[in-house]
Amino acid sequence: MDPIREYIDVKMIRENLDNIPEYSLPSGYSIRWYQRGYEKHWQAVQSLADEYTRMTPDLFGEQFGTDTELLSDRQCFLCDSEDNIIGTATAWLDNPDEKSPGRIHWLAIIPEQQGKGLAKPLLTIICNRLKELGHGKTYLTTQSVRISAINLYAKFGFSPLIDSEIDREIWHKLQKHIKYPLLF
Repeated sequence: MDPIREYIDVKMIRENLDNIPEYSLPSGYSIRWYQRGYEKHWQAVQSLADEYTRMTPDLFGEQFGTDTELLSDRQCFLCDSEDNIIGTATAWLDNPDEKSPGRIHWLAIIPEQQGKGLAKPLLTIICNRLKELGHGKTYLTTQSVRISAINLYAKFGFSPLIDSEIDREIWHKLQKHIKYPLLF
């Protein structure tokens, strides 16, 4: 098994939402929160940014449902200086009846805008939103091939979530590719 070359789901957790690293959006960029109809923007960003996931017309509904009030509190869209939507992230929850843990879900930025320092402020915004919404901790799922994403999450204090010996083996192999210490 080579987690750098294979598409393997891995989970990371941040045990609290205190002391979130603070990064501001660069000049000209802004955030908008979900409004009815933004599903098409989410689909467009994900289709461009995610080479590994097959985007289907029903994927947004399968992942987020149809509660527009819930989505308007939890899903943000990153806009460029011309107000084009170029990224998205969601401060999600697996069970609406429970506040914790929150979930960082489907963070993506279109390829043309990647590498411009936008993921850090987007992650700051989403972590802070989870805290504002009453969550005490958060987790996320990513894939082992997404080393730059794992490095970002590690920089923000996320640690590997180990549920099995296979998880432990994957994280040990990933460790040498991560710039920040992984505590597990």
